[in-house]
Amino acid sequence: MSLTDFINVLWQDPAILIVVVLTLGVILVNGWTDAPNAIATCVSTRAMKPRAAIVMAAVCNFLGVFVMTLINSKVAATISNMVDFGDNAGEATTALCAALFAIVVWATAAWAFGIPTSESHALIAGLTGAAIALHGSFDGVNGAEWIKVIYGLGLSSVLGFGSGFAMTKLIELFCKRMDRIKTVKFFRGAQIAGGASMAFMHGAQDGQKFMGVFLLGITMAQNNMNTTEFVIPIWLMILCSVVMALGTSIGGYKIIKSVVMDMVKLETYQGFAADMGGAFCLLLASVTGIPVSTTHTKTTAIMGVGASKRLSAINWAVVKEMVLAWVLTFPGCGLLGFLMVKLFAMLF
Repeated sequence: MSLTDFINVLWQDPAILIVVVLTLGVILVNGWTDAPNAIATCVSTRAMKPRAAIVMAAVCNFLGVFVMTLINSKVAATISNMVDFGDNAGEATTALCAALFAIVVWATAAWAFGIPTSESHALIAGLTGAAIALHGSFDGVNGAEWIKVIYGLGLSSVLGFGSGFAMTKLIELFCKRMDRIKTVKFFRGAQIAGGASMAFMHGAQDGQKFMGVFLLGITMAQNNMNTTEFVIPIWLMILCSVVMALGTSIGGYKIIKSVVMDMVKLETYQGFAADMGGAFCLLLASVTGIPVSTTHTKTTAIMGVGASKRLSAINWAVVKEMVLAWVLTFPGCGLLGFLMVKLFAMLF
């Protein structure tokens, strides 16, 4: 669909307009909660100023969506095939809108407390809860695709922590006999590259997820229920990147403070280690088509870096709050999506 065709359809069909507004709302809160993780370390160590980091994140998010979609669009396919909203276009569109509304409410509440909850898992939980409510059973859930989420949860946590730990130890071993002042200058610049890598992979992972939902909503509203493949247009990639950047500029600093400044104090080389370790894990997940959480990956990578010094270097009270939010996301946002479908069905 070209941009001109999209605008024409948007003004002609109020249902599509509602779907688009809610989807953009989810992308916006993703900018609040997920996108700041990509630039958290380079901002916290003062390698970059927040405004410059946000611009860099927007550009790299777009490049991540564009390049990875050309190479491999498995993540978008996994999200779109995870649930089945049935053959009734009206009911399906209502259920999708209810799920997106639930995700916005959940993410906004988490942001208000400065907790970097995973928008990826909120998206999956909200869609699943909506599908269950629509069918009145688990018939609307594709278990073969859903199990990839569980794999991703374990993969992002274990590999994130391990890669952050290993990368830090490797850098310390390699730079052991080097002049500390020179290495600080080098890693201050290298952190910018690391932050760009994380932002790129954030676009590759989360950008595809939301693009898939965006196009899924439009096809539902147009009564094209049999559509199984999507071609993501460039204008949609740009729109996603801009909205994510807007969300990051509005509320990103609060998440940056929770992820790095409150959880563990990092030096420049440690920030670089966390960025590169997290980016490697996201690349592995994107190539294999597993929808992992960028929040889990980056946060556990930072934990791994902190653990490489000593376990007491990590503020475990902050970690406890984050883990609790992660654990509650699936049942909490899923139940919220379920209830919103029931409410929307009565209202509309």
